[in-house]
Amino acid sequence: MAKKIDRFSLNSRTIKQKLIVAFQLMSILPFLVCVYLVSNYILPKFGFRIDIVVSLVISMFVAVVGFLVIKEVFDRLASVAKHAKVIASGDISRKLEVEHDDEVGELGNVLNHLTNRIRGDMDELKQYSQKTTEINLEIQQKIIVLSSLLQVSSLISQGAKLEDILKIAVEKSRLLANSETVFLLFKEENKESFYVKVADGAGADYLMTVAIGAKEGIYDKAFNLNKLLILDKQNMLDGNLAAEFFAKFQVKNCLSMPIFLRGRVKAVLGIANSRDNFLYTKDDIELLEIFSKQIAIAIENDILARRIEKLETKDILTGLYNKNFIASRLQEEIKRSITYQRPCAFLVFDIDNFKNYRDKFGLISAEVTLKKIAVLLAASVTEVDRVGRTDDDEFSLILPEKNKRQGKEVAEEILKKIRLAFPPDRDGGKTITLSAGVAENPLDGVEAEQLIDKAKELLKKAKIEGRNRVVAF
Repeated sequence: MAKKIDRFSLNSRTIKQKLIVAFQLMSILPFLVCVYLVSNYILPKFGFRIDIVVSLVISMFVAVVGFLVIKEVFDRLASVAKHAKVIASGDISRKLEVEHDDEVGELGNVLNHLTNRIRGDMDELKQYSQKTTEINLEIQQKIIVLSSLLQVSSLISQGAKLEDILKIAVEKSRLLANSETVFLLFKEENKESFYVKVADGAGADYLMTVAIGAKEGIYDKAFNLNKLLILDKQNMLDGNLAAEFFAKFQVKNCLSMPIFLRGRVKAVLGIANSRDNFLYTKDDIELLEIFSKQIAIAIENDILARRIEKLETKDILTGLYNKNFIASRLQEEIKRSITYQRPCAFLVFDIDNFKNYRDKFGLISAEVTLKKIAVLLAASVTEVDRVGRTDDDEFSLILPEKNKRQGKEVAEEILKKIRLAFPPDRDGGKTITLSAGVAENPLDGVEAEQLIDKAKELLKKAKIEGRNRVVAF
């Protein structure tokens, strides 16, 4: 029943349909007048009168004019509705042309005003979106930089080699300010000059050849300072210095930070590029300062580690004496033997194919083997002798009061014990053998370095002759 009622309701009709209904309603009165006239005057007399025709024409004219007026209003309303529909679909570039200052015109003006506001809001949102994108990129860039800083810090805490730490720190510094080139200048020991120790990025090979002498203008003006150097569109060097700097580094913009060690400039970390109208920011300076401080910590740690290594006398893994102690003690024994005209033998042992053994059975098994060999060596000498681990798979013995022949006998006895301690297995994979070289003072030298070199030379000969043997002559 409701559907039938909707069919006769104007609310469910379009404006065009409503216009037709309005025209039909407007035509009712003229039509009734025409019917009345025709029925009362024309039909009874079977003729036509001028006033009746005029009345009919006027009635029809009034109906048509009313229809045109209503159509014009509704056409304008339909145009506004169409324009609003286009805007609602997302096209806000159009503008409605307003020709009349009536209510429809005001509606068009309001729609244009709303469109302008929407357009302005969209432009503002677009700007905010661009700014948000830029901020996100900056945040991501800083996260990457901070991650790099953590990586460098981790290497420092793990006691990695200084060369590895410097290489990573320089590589990661290139993330700052979209740098094209990074270089690390080191001050030479006991010299007033700088040289490039590490470089990364464009022209790195060339930068590794760069050196700055104390007599050059940029030495004191640019690098041997207690403050950072900024070269960009707002900060420039004097004419001659700028030309000298460009000739030396071949970059337009540079930000360099001094690295201090005990109050003096030890190194300089620099980032650079060749962009036009470039400007370094405060964030760039702060992040570069953090990288430079980490490098300073790494350098200081390396110096301290070297000093500790010189002070230590024992190898951590085996408990035997280390390389520095053996070299120092050997020199003392040589001096004593020369003074009292007594011999002193020096032996060097090397584990045969130990790298292959470690690769095949793993680090833990290799360390266990080293400890076992160390115990055998220590048990094979007297109290006055000294046993040390002088390299990864190398051991050395100092035998005071023994000549080369006696030293060879000791070495051969040790090789027998090694064979018994590490018997061959089925596939021979875990078989451990040693090769040895024997030197004697003063026959093979009167300095520790000479005896060490001679013993290693004879050790190499033992390797060539087939390993698992002692060579003394």
